[in-house]
Amino acid sequence: MDKIGLYMRESYNELVHQVTWPSYSTLQTNTILVLVGSAIFALLIFGMDVVWQFVVDNIYSLTA
Repeated sequence: MDKIGLYMRESYNELVHQVTWPSYSTLQTNTILVLVGSAIFALLIFGMDVVWQFVVDNIYSLTA
């Protein structure tokens, strides 16, 4: 049980005194970059899905 208390105290000490937290403006910039990157990636996957569906539909229409 003493190990858990020591772990909690050391974790708190590290988070308060040793971690460098980003500024609010840096946090906003990084958040926007992640959102834009995620949207671009989602659109890329959507485009690949549409193209693949077109290819597969054309292949199936040839055999029917």
